[in-house]
Amino acid sequence: MKAKELREKNQTELAAELRELKEELFKLRFQHATNQLANPMELKRVKRDIARVKTVMRQQELGQLVAR
Repeated sequence: MKAKELREKNQTELAAELRELKEELFKLRFQHATNQLANPMELKRVKRDIARVKTVMRQQELGQLVAR
C-alpha cells in the first residue's frame, strides 16, 4: 500500500484500514508461532503498512490543527 493512496482517505477510512491491518498482523503472528506461516516477510510488510497508516493519520491530524 502506498502512502499516496492513504492520503486520499479520510480519518474514518484510515481507522478502518488500521483495524484490518492489526487483525491481519495478529493472524500472521499466530501462524508464525505455530510454524504455519509460509512467508515470514508478510509480518514485515504488515508492520510497515501499519506504520504508514499511523503516519498519515498523524499528518492529517497536524494539518487540520494548523489549518484552524
